Amino acid sequence: MTQTNAIVGMFLRTTVAGYAAALLLVPCAFSQSHNAAGAARNAAFTLDARMTIVVDEDEPGPVHLAANDLANDFEKVFGAKPKIADHAGESGATVLIGEAAKLPGDKRPANLSDPESFSIAVSGKDLVLSGADMRGAIYAMYQFSQEYLGVDPMYYWTDHEPPRRTRIDLPATLNKAYPAPVFKYRGFFINDEDLLTGWAPGAKDHAGISLEAWNKVYETSLRLKANMVVPGTWIFPDDPQIKAAAERGLIVTQHHAIPLGVNVARWPKDVEYNYSTHPEILERAWKEAVAAYPKNIEILWSVGLRGLSDTSYASMDPSVQGNDALLGKRIGSAIEDQMKIVRAVHPDAQFVTDLWQEGARLVQEGYLKIPPEVMTVWADDGYGYIQDKGQVAAGQGTYYHVAMMNNRTNQLTEMVPIERITGEMGRFVQARATNYFLVNTSDIRPYTLTIRAVMDDAWLGHLPGAEEAPAGYYRRWAAEQFGDKAAPAIAGMYKDYFAAPAHLEPGHQGDPPREYGDQIYHTESRQMMQTWMIDAPLYAIPGQSPKWTMPRLVGQGYGPGPGFGGKEWLRTTAAREIQQCGDAQPRWDAVWKKAVAAETLVPVARRPFYQESVLTMVTINRESNRMLLDISKSIQDAQTGKMAEAQQEAANALAVVAQVRQAQAAAEYGKWKNWYRGDWLTGVYRTQQTLEAYAAFLKDPLNHLAPPIVWSGWEAYYHIMQYEGDRTADVQ
Repeated sequence: MTQTNAIVGMFLRTTVAGYAAALLLVPCAFSQSHNAAGAARNAAFTLDARMTIVVDEDEPGPVHLAANDLANDFEKVFGAKPKIADHAGESGATVLIGEAAKLPGDKRPANLSDPESFSIAVSGKDLVLSGADMRGAIYAMYQFSQEYLGVDPMYYWTDHEPPRRTRIDLPATLNKAYPAPVFKYRGFFINDEDLLTGWAPGAKDHAGISLEAWNKVYETSLRLKANMVVPGTWIFPDDPQIKAAAERGLIVTQHHAIPLGVNVARWPKDVEYNYSTHPEILERAWKEAVAAYPKNIEILWSVGLRGLSDTSYASMDPSVQGNDALLGKRIGSAIEDQMKIVRAVHPDAQFVTDLWQEGARLVQEGYLKIPPEVMTVWADDGYGYIQDKGQVAAGQGTYYHVAMMNNRTNQLTEMVPIERITGEMGRFVQARATNYFLVNTSDIRPYTLTIRAVMDDAWLGHLPGAEEAPAGYYRRWAAEQFGDKAAPAIAGMYKDYFAAPAHLEPGHQGDPPREYGDQIYHTESRQMMQTWMIDAPLYAIPGQSPKWTMPRLVGQGYGPGPGFGGKEWLRTTAAREIQQCGDAQPRWDAVWKKAVAAETLVPVARRPFYQESVLTMVTINRESNRMLLDISKSIQDAQTGKMAEAQQEAANALAVVAQVRQAQAAAEYGKWKNWYRGDWLTGVYRTQQTLEAYAAFLKDPLNHLAPPIVWSGWEAYYHIMQYEGDRTADVQ
């Protein structure tokens, strides 16, 4: 670390030290720091059910919505929802909320000027929650609720209700200022949203996910102090969740595959997508997308050029194939054109470009020049390793995954360890590359631990608890969610959990280890069984797949490419997985024993969430590892004519995948009924079906086979995008 970076890091740690601990372990911090006896010595200010929340009618709509959330939090704690008014009553204590500049002079906090900074203070008979701006005021409310009422910012996903109380005493001298965030832009990307779509379909709202569920997504992101959102994967600029995000006070942005919001997964059939030969078609699509966004909303415009359905642009344009210099030039020209189009309508527009896959390589090799007014954002690889190769610079940012759909990583469970998160984000903080942080949250519920970690890190510039090594953060998280008694045991389990998976063979010398995520077990198992039965997939679901032909996707990870299938592939893959999964299985068995033992220490009220976030998570990985091991052994025995052994191993695999399904069903309690109905991407149920066909085939190869399907992921998008009907991107 250079001397300058060391000073910057020390400054950031010092600036946030006063309230970092409040971002984690709220109930314990509350019980230790805000007990009635301590407050009484400071002439306590009392909170109870009789409070009135005061929000001036001139405050923006998002502030009023957050104030209603605060009132709901009061109701959870005190049993009654306080009145919300636009002015204080004659008597009684009030919670006064607003932007600092709009408050009465005697209630206005001093030195609150940095964007999104806020304060919490007692002033006479008022508790004043104020911000330097609209979002600062919103964060003040949510921080107060978290720090003093004990409300988990992810309560909706963790099912964590605060303890009931009759009153809470605060020091009458309370006056805390909370500085501006370390990362300027911070937000969620709801991506590959199969579970959310299946659980809360939004057809009646003309959205893939219901607007009620979207509202909870936005509330959660704001409680974690996000200020932007990418509201879905293949969406249109006028989809209703975009307006709903703006109404919540969030900046709307786009991801790398849909620059300016063009839904390229719905590119019209037989319309050329080639910026070299028909730039006017793409330019019309960009103009139409810009015009389609709701008026008067905040937008951070994503610019760049990818192919259809997030393929490399080179796959669409023969003229740039094998010519990186020309490819970089084309992407750079597209960025310049996109900026001109946006600025013609929005002169003060701000721009970002996410360097995904070939974009990062082209910049690193000098073939792609990003305009200085565009924020350069480096993406990670899906495993938490950011792909800047040390080239990160001040003013840049990162697009980070805690979940990713690539047939190898995680869609159903946690995968990225805390030390990797803090190490990679720490590099960017040290480099002052803190303009932008977007986290791919996929379906949110399976990754609450790491979503909370990255969002706290993006706000603070470091992670509370991680200073004590990863075990410190795991222990703090476990104490918050499952109590102090269970925390040490669960922390140990998490440490072993993240160390348990087998690892992929490195693609290049010096690559860091990349774990098996929950997808690889199922994707590879299905490929192996289909290859044994029919040697190659016969057909795919057409449905909502792109209007262009499947052969264009060969080798892109969306269909049967050169490395898919074949008896030699089958032989080597089975042998590798017998070794890899065989080595990993004892580690997973040990994690399971720790998880089961720790459950007895968890309070009864928190055991449903423990079932979902720990027991189901471990089961999915442990039993899926065992399933791939059994299938690999079955394939190997079948290849050598040991059919009795192969049949028994197939039966073992069927029993194992049934255990995964049972664990998933146990996690579908209460409002989470049908949560796994949308498991269209990992496809545990599809693995079970394929196993049934494979087991029957081993017993009698003359049996009729179920129709084989190329598991390209487009079945998921048939459902995710079904609400769009036959709509295509507007290029007229």
